[in-house]
Amino acid sequence: MAIFEKTIRSQNFDTLLHRLERDIVDGSWSAELEASSDFKEGSARCSVRVFERYSMVGGNRLSLTLTLFQNADSPIRLSAITAGGSQAVFFKVNTLGEETFLDAVKELLEERL
Repeated sequence: MAIFEKTIRSQNFDTLLHRLERDIVDGSWSAELEASSDFKEGSARCSVRVFERYSMVGGNRLSLTLTLFQNADSPIRLSAITAGGSQAVFFKVNTLGEETFLDAVKELLEERL
């Protein structure tokens, strides 16, 4: 499992979310948006997206869970967590695919912000 968190300022929540959805899927020949969920309570909102892609390195599929949270006009909090890249039964080995998937998200954010 690999985790990346970032505070994002001066960005529109919806624009950022839609760009990430599009660019994550377009950035890999096997990436797909598997599920999504959106919550709003007062001026706070939270969007969760789960992506999945095939990892050539691990020979398996892995997931990326992307969460965006914002309260009113405060900065957007982003959390990206990858999982599923291990091939072992009792301990994790070969987590390179997870890191690679997460690195793609980091690069997208660097290009966009």
